[in-house]
Order: sequence, then structure tokens, then C-alpha cells
Amino acid sequence: MINGVIVKKLKVVPDERGRLMEILRSDDKIFEKFGQVYITTAYPGVVKAWHRHKKQIDHFCCIKGMAKLVLYDGREKSRTRGQLNEFFIGEHNPVLVRIPAGVWHGYKCISESECICLNVPTELYKYAKPDEERIDPHMNKIPYDWERKDR
Repeated sequence: MINGVIVKKLKVVPDERGRLMEILRSDDKIFEKFGQVYITTAYPGVVKAWHRHKKQIDHFCCIKGMAKLVLYDGREKSRTRGQLNEFFIGEHNPVLVRIPAGVWHGYKCISESECICLNVPTELYKYAKPDEERIDPHMNKIPYDWERKDR
């Protein structure tokens, strides 16, 4: 596992009315601080990658559909530099993934319908000067192929 990445298994509480799932609590070990909460979606087969932050820590969860979340540790001084982590997250695997600052990340919708992902970053998005670096999802230095792998 990439240094600083934490995966929290989420508990779903169903009853005859529906279900409840807590995602992130202020008393969780992985909680540091709150910046904002937002959702991002992708249509089937769409890749949204790669980006990283200098300061921000993300807490990423897929709440509808399924997503393949991929992390790459490109941090110069990290003991896990060069490592990749791949997570299949969503309705069939409800987890929250803590993505440390400096780690490249992105996701691909792998469900038959649009996936909806929730992020709780530690920082506010600054429109004039975003804490974000982006590179092309396919043409880059990261050794990862977003194509489906039939195992």
C-alpha cells in the first residue's frame, strides 16, 4: 500500500425503508480537517485522471455504480515511490480511500451506468489558484494502462 493511503470499510445499515451509510466522521482516525464536500461523476468507460495536490488530502468514495480508483506514488522522498494501488470501489465494495497530498490519482467508471463519487478534501478549492497539477490520463510518465484487464 502506498505510504499514507488508508482504506476504511464502510458499514451499510439497511432496513425496510432503505439504507444508511456513514462515510467520514470527525472522530475517525483518518479525519484531519474539513475543507468542502463535492461529488464528481463519470459515464461508463470514462477516465478522469491524473491529478495530484501539494497540500490537499482527499477522502474519496464511490456512492453509486462502480469505479476503478488508481493511485501512483510519484513523491520524491516517499518510501513507496513508484508504487501503484488499484481499488474497485462503489456499491459492491463500499469503502473510503484516503489519498495523501502528492499522490497522483484518477478513476474510471466501470459500471454500466454513470458512477457518482463523493470527495471530502481537507482544503477549500481555490478557483484563482487551485492546489492541483494535472497530466493526460494516457500519455504520461505513470506506468498504468486504463484498459480493462480480463483476468
